[in-house]
Amino acid sequence: MENLYKIINNKNLDLVRREIKREKEFQRKIIVQAQDTKFNRKILENKDVNVLLSPEFRNLNDRLKQRNSGLNEILCRIAKKNNISIGIDFKKIIDLQKKDKAKILSRIIQNISLCKRIGTKILIIDKEKFSKQEIFSFFLSLGCSTKKTKEIFLNAP
Repeated sequence: MENLYKIINNKNLDLVRREIKREKEFQRKIIVQAQDTKFNRKILENKDVNVLLSPEFRNLNDRLKQRNSGLNEILCRIAKKNNISIGIDFKKIIDLQKKDKAKILSRIIQNISLCKRIGTKILIIDKEKFSKQEIFSFFLSLGCSTKKTKEIFLNAP
């Protein structure tokens, strides 16, 4: 995966932009780790990025009726317009404690419904250790339709 994809994990936007430009010369697909909302918007406006990874892993408090999932309708529309997928790191979810896993899963459910409504692509990262059936049933239990789950597998790196 490292030869075809480059995962960029940095909070400094200028350094991320320089690294995106450098990796684009090597013809690699670029995955950027999500940070705060302003950072995510700037990344989604960059057409050279292929995937925004795990926007749900921010340490913010959720509201009473809505999760602070790192995505909103505007960000999903920008991602769809620029053909950027929203990535879910499957291995990171498995390694969490129960309470944190419940929070993250509820945020993922919200992100899936947003992406489904807007039409933004979703894909999974680090799925090598799990069977296709396990991941398929995982996404079905989170509220993905069968069609959307098949698209996730077709778009996966």
